[in-house]
Amino acid sequence: MKVMAQLGMVMNLDKCIGCHTCSVTCKQAWTNRAGVEYVWFNNVETRPGQGYPRRYQDQEKWRGGWVRNRRGRLTLKAGGRLRKLLSIFANPVLPNIRDYYEPWTYDYQNLTSAPLGDDFPVAAPKSLLTGEPMAIEWGANWDDDLGGAPEHGPADPIVQRLRRECEDKVRFDYERAFMFFLPRICEHCLNPSCVASCPSGAMYKRVEDGIVLVDQDQCRGWRMCVTGCPYKKVYFNHRTGKAEKCTFCYPRVEVGLPTVCSETCVGRLRYIGLFLYDADRVTQAASVADEHDLYQAQLDILLDPTDPEVIAGARAEGIPEDWLDAARRSPVYRLAKEYRVALPLHPEFRTMPMVWYIPPLSPVVERLTETGHDGERAGNLFGAIDALRIPVEYLAELFTAGDPEPVRRVLRTLAAMRSYLRDITLERPADESIPAEVGMTGGQLTELYRLLAIAKYEDRYVIPTTHQAQAHDLEEIGCSLDFDGGPGMLDSGPFGEASGRPAPVSVETFHALRNRQTSDEVTDPGMPRGRVNLLNWDGKGRPAGLFPRRRDPSDQR
Repeated sequence: MKVMAQLGMVMNLDKCIGCHTCSVTCKQAWTNRAGVEYVWFNNVETRPGQGYPRRYQDQEKWRGGWVRNRRGRLTLKAGGRLRKLLSIFANPVLPNIRDYYEPWTYDYQNLTSAPLGDDFPVAAPKSLLTGEPMAIEWGANWDDDLGGAPEHGPADPIVQRLRRECEDKVRFDYERAFMFFLPRICEHCLNPSCVASCPSGAMYKRVEDGIVLVDQDQCRGWRMCVTGCPYKKVYFNHRTGKAEKCTFCYPRVEVGLPTVCSETCVGRLRYIGLFLYDADRVTQAASVADEHDLYQAQLDILLDPTDPEVIAGARAEGIPEDWLDAARRSPVYRLAKEYRVALPLHPEFRTMPMVWYIPPLSPVVERLTETGHDGERAGNLFGAIDALRIPVEYLAELFTAGDPEPVRRVLRTLAAMRSYLRDITLERPADESIPAEVGMTGGQLTELYRLLAIAKYEDRYVIPTTHQAQAHDLEEIGCSLDFDGGPGMLDSGPFGEASGRPAPVSVETFHALRNRQTSDEVTDPGMPRGRVNLLNWDGKGRPAGLFPRRRDPSDQR
């Protein structure tokens, strides 16, 4: 047993109101620069809907994640090394900008500079990529709040699967429509297919906390990681020619602060904590034959942080004591493993995702009350679960590879909590038969209520800080004289440009911020430390800066 630590997140979908505050704050913090205008590390999708990028869940088209071959081994759905080598210069399985959306702004200057006329001037949309006028046809939240649902909703891959099985399960007419919001970030999987897809080894999973990151120095822009990620949460920066993705706000969590999306969440629906898991069993768990067993297999590799054997194994692997204490207090472990109300997103992709979701119970109470029944009674709630406005089958396709039983159990637990706590709130005798119906005690339902409904900040975010003994390993050693034209510059090594000592991230970030504040142009390759990005070259003409300028024969000295 090899015990490792993994930071994880749980989102309670019953509390998401679709305000997109998390998306906007993440965008402002991480992707507000040139080259990533279309990128949203965090986005909130309306379900049912096609998502962002469009139909990303259709792996028959996008070839993301893992599949189990005839010998019972995992292979990348997009193909192994040979196939990647044959298509390394022209990856054919990539979403294009229309699958995401072409980012735009508005010609506000026209409002003030338009000549006098009979018509009021307008700020027409123009592309942020080309600067040309454009017609807006799609966006990251185009089907937000079921916008255009009768036209776009049937293209949801899950809706198509359900309709093949039962035509009446999903309807888009107003009276029978349903929706809920699904916030999405990188899943920071235990078995990440994006890492396995990267030919240059630029994508890696941090040993200390399991966060999946991209080494910008190593990335060569092959974009195989974009294909390999089944959640399509790896993006290509067309200005830098590098891959980028959600970083789980690692500079914040290293000092004990929650991610930006969690910190600013209006509904307080996010929980961050630590899992301990058995790294030796990850491949075995992801390789089970029946997709319906993947959820249980993932639960089985999550270890009990109070087990003496697990604690001893963690200490042997160098996990600090304060991290073990954080694991024992972790809200994500309690929700996912102890109470089993949180479910992984699309476990059938076999990546072992570590962002979990509590499925929505949907507005069943009001519907039951309208029929003349007590909408809060446990018996009525239990009986109405299969008649919820949100079909259980739809939730099962999202969270349990199509198996409805775990979803029913979660919804019954949430219904039991609601009914049991109502009696206590109204000072009625507690009905202990209600928690017994779902295999729990009254005390457990009360603790679950405290965690889901009234948890304080420190209960929702139990984030261990980077241990003091690791500080030297994390800091960047470098002299400022090595950069910006000073003595000892190390632009090049014995094997050409950039083969010398890499610039610390802090120095690169400083120069990137300075350049962004003073210029909106692509870096001039003629400038010191400039580079030529051939990944964006269309093959026509001579890329500026690739070859030295020809000296004018008349220019003689």
